[in-house]
Amino acid sequence: MEENHTSIFENGLIWFGAAVSIAEILTGTYFAPLGFQKGLAAIIVGHIIGCMMFFLAGLIGGMVRKSAMETVKMSFGEKGSILFSSCNILQLVCWTAIMIYDGALAADGIFSTGRWVWCLVIGILIIVWILIGITNLGKVNTVAMAALFIMTLILCGKIFTGSSPLSTFNDSMTFGAAVELSVAMPLSWLPLISDYTRVAEKPVAATAASSAVYCIVSCWMYIIGMGAAIYAGEYDIAQIILKAGGIMGLLIIVFSTVTTTFLDAWSAGISCEAISAKLNGKWIAVGATVVGIIAAIIYPMDNITGFLYLIGSIFAPMIAVQISDFFILKRDNSTKAFDIVNLVIWFIGFILYRILMNVDFIFGNTLPDMIITIIICVAVHKIIKD
Repeated sequence: MEENHTSIFENGLIWFGAAVSIAEILTGTYFAPLGFQKGLAAIIVGHIIGCMMFFLAGLIGGMVRKSAMETVKMSFGEKGSILFSSCNILQLVCWTAIMIYDGALAADGIFSTGRWVWCLVIGILIIVWILIGITNLGKVNTVAMAALFIMTLILCGKIFTGSSPLSTFNDSMTFGAAVELSVAMPLSWLPLISDYTRVAEKPVAATAASSAVYCIVSCWMYIIGMGAAIYAGEYDIAQIILKAGGIMGLLIIVFSTVTTTFLDAWSAGISCEAISAKLNGKWIAVGATVVGIIAAIIYPMDNITGFLYLIGSIFAPMIAVQISDFFILKRDNSTKAFDIVNLVIWFIGFILYRILMNVDFIFGNTLPDMIITIIICVAVHKIIKD
């Protein structure tokens, strides 16, 4: 959708904005039962796993200058990729609705004017970001990110300064389940990181910077949520953010929601372009935001853990096949209609992920699922020599 190239700094800003998110802080509260030390370890281990995959996915798109769903064609074929593009569009519209809902709920908890009003305010700001465009945000993003950084530091200080642990820890969450929940958030970005690295001036460096920035800042958001639950006994996102102060808390909510959700809506447009070049991605993104606003007003969206696991089960084996093809086998089947073999391997990976969800593995179930899928993919293609 854009021809200009983005700098390493601009790519870092994009993913800083993606990581500063109400959803990530809220997810962090789920780690409180582990206690701070075990919870911190699970957050870091999960993010290292997830962001390694995040880096490899972004590197593929950056090196070949293709969007995320265009790179999927290299492994699954022109028509085979439609399955993943469709799933991606659906999950991005859902994410848009979830983020608007969470942001509006939190904002209404600070200034009660009606959740629907905040849905409209946040949605309109997202549309403004879309119309400005990813490569033209420059100074706007710099100012927004600087403000978010300062305000989040203040929020951190309010939560952790002079507090003692309040929560009683229990075994309601295992370490492996916590790692998987930590992997889930960076994993949810795998189907769209290439949408941004493809327009980077220096794709390898930009992908590395994007991955590092997202990993560090996302861990920070999880820790804020976990800290609020452990040290302040607070699980209500509005009350957590309110600790930064009324107006400041409101600004954190609104702008963090806008800078994160903008990426979801924007990539929904790019994914539609991957299905048909006749579609205008920018206006599809605007349409996705409008649908998200309406859904956020109508439907309750308070628990997204099942949604996160569904995303993982679809996209973890997908990127595993792509990693095998691009980095190990050096295959490109984008000219074929379908790559049936890879579609079957992906389906095996999908089923395996759902089975592994019932196994308490210390490193979660994404890592073993991806390793096994990669091994199957490489072994099958070495045997059939296609």
